[in-house]
Amino acid sequence: VQLQASGGGLVQAGGSRRLSCSASGRAFNSYTVAWFRQAPGKEREFVSAVKYGVGTTYYGDFVKGRFTISRDNDKKTVYLQMNSLQPEDTAVYYCAADTYPYGGACGYYGMDYWGKGTLVTVSS
Repeated sequence: VQLQASGGGLVQAGGSRRLSCSASGRAFNSYTVAWFRQAPGKEREFVSAVKYGVGTTYYGDFVKGRFTISRDNDKKTVYLQMNSLQPEDTAVYYCAADTYPYGGACGYYGMDYWGKGTLVTVSS
């Protein structure tokens, strides 16, 4: 399974950005896909996840309604729409997947595949 994150870049505070995570793998529908981020000097933290099936979603506490995760199983892609971005959202954003069929893990240790990150820089 390969994951490819894209969509990072420079955005002004208050702006929006949409990240995409494209995946390979025949059983994408059964994967749980998550976003994590890591800011300079900080630990990697959970941002959001979308489960298989009906796509139950989860968000980190800091999101506070600003981000929306969604998935398009036909395109094997998960999106993270980020609104009201602030400088503290500056980080490398990584997508990851739990590819155990219908496993449903959302946390860091539940992910068995990781993509390379995409940098989001929010200027003040």
